[in-house]
Amino acid sequence: QVQLVESGGGLVQAGGSLRLSCTASGRTFSDYTMGWFRRAPGKEREFVSVISWSGDRTYYADSVRGRFLISRDNAKNTVYLQMNSLKPDDTAVYYCASDIVIGRVTLSPMGYAYWGQGTQVTVSS
Repeated sequence: QVQLVESGGGLVQAGGSLRLSCTASGRTFSDYTMGWFRRAPGKEREFVSVISWSGDRTYYADSVRGRFLISRDNAKNTVYLQMNSLKPDDTAVYYCASDIVIGRVTLSPMGYAYWGQGTQVTVSS
């Protein structure tokens, strides 16, 4: 059974930083693209960042590019999201997800079969 467990959320002031972690179990982690998505109150879930299975390709939403950095450690079955220069608009529940298909990169949440429980990030102004 595939499980994704996130950690690292919390309350931070605008301009601050947080690092989210997501550890996976139950499948060969290094075969799959991993993504971070978020859902703000009253809004749809949206793409934040994606990293390919080998880590050589990364993608970011325009709203976070230059402030967030995605990385992965395949030896630890863990993907990270370093979030810097946080803004109140970044307030959301953040979810990590694992792609369905081996060796594919997709930015659509529809392409992800497994999801973590979510971790709350709150940025105060």
